[in-house]
Amino acid sequence: MPKISLSILLSYWLTIFVAMSLNILPLEGAWLIAMPDWVLVALIYWALAEPESASVGKAWLVGLLVDALTGQLLGQYALAYSVSIFLCIKQHKRIRQFPIIQQSLFVCLILFGAQFLIYWIESFSHQDMPVSFWLPVLTGGLAWPVVSFILRKVRHL
Repeated sequence: MPKISLSILLSYWLTIFVAMSLNILPLEGAWLIAMPDWVLVALIYWALAEPESASVGKAWLVGLLVDALTGQLLGQYALAYSVSIFLCIKQHKRIRQFPIIQQSLFVCLILFGAQFLIYWIESFSHQDMPVSFWLPVLTGGLAWPVVSFILRKVRHL
């Protein structure tokens, strides 16, 4: 089992905390509708950059924290995050070799899968999802190059 440095572990949890804070910002209008799932974007980064520090179990735990933080059905974000991170860890060697544009498309695909799982779970409670429910997938993919750059700098501090 590879050892994980303390600085990587601290960076991981710090960025997850910042992402959770971004997810609960009191925004209105278009900003709120278009805001990507910052926590999942951060989890994707860590799964691709440091798969030893990311794990399905940590993604599940973070998902449970997001469920509690946002008041959602307990376990829906945990399931979406753990499945997403499993796919990222399985493909991390391949995805890291891609140019940033292709990585953005991969991130969009992962975000879409997570949003679909959440949509599917919420459909059992007969909640109708507006078309704007899918907008964070696009904005998350567009934000990926900037997020990746910033988190790379944080990781190498």
